[in-house]
Amino acid sequence: MKVSIVTICYNAENTISDTIQSVLDQDYPNIEYIIIDGASKDKTLEIVKSFNSDKIHLTSEPDKGLYDALNKGFMKANGDIVACLHADDKYAHSKVISDIVELFMTQQEEAVSSSVHIFKDNQFDKPFRKYKANAFKLWQFRFGIQPPHPGFFVSKEVLQKVGYFDISYRISGDFDWLLRIVKLNKTRVHYTPYISVFMRDGGISASGWKSKKLMNQEDLRSLNTHGIKSNLFLIYCKYLIKILQLI
Repeated sequence: MKVSIVTICYNAENTISDTIQSVLDQDYPNIEYIIIDGASKDKTLEIVKSFNSDKIHLTSEPDKGLYDALNKGFMKANGDIVACLHADDKYAHSKVISDIVELFMTQQEEAVSSSVHIFKDNQFDKPFRKYKANAFKLWQFRFGIQPPHPGFFVSKEVLQKVGYFDISYRISGDFDWLLRIVKLNKTRVHYTPYISVFMRDGGISASGWKSKKLMNQEDLRSLNTHGIKSNLFLIYCKYLIKILQLI
């Protein structure tokens, strides 16, 4: 099985090297690595090109935001399995893709949702939060909770059926995309405690109160758009669940 991994980046010179190296270190041989750069103005492109790997397929041009960039990458993907790895994240070890492919083959599912550890610093020594994929339940969508996006691997067939990201969302495009794939499409998903990705804390959804407010509003808009009843009170209750993850 061919695996397509998409990384989008913009001015990511401080972290992109770790991301790329973690992909190139994978022991699985059949990987297509697509990097979509939003016309970075720092040394990101120089760093990407320095790896000089024939696995890397680089595109650099302006885009309309992160979900537009992800769509560009997904549309270029030729793999049987498709996933994204953000430019400030990395795979937990060199056997991640081999293990994910084995899960696809043994579980006979259409997607694999794996767990993610989130770190406060660049050392990746001790996670401050453990985002467990196997703890996710479908009813949690109503609370604005989704499976961990960086640990989600989906078959190309499902991706072609469900479609790509809705670029009208600024923050919750991944929530809307996973809602459509997992709940509306009733995709067969194997949820596993297996840890696939180390994430750095941060990102647009964690960059202050205004971003969190917009994210919660967009989560509710997505649910309402797809006919799923919820409200802002339920959406804000998700932070109680996140506190339990910290504990």
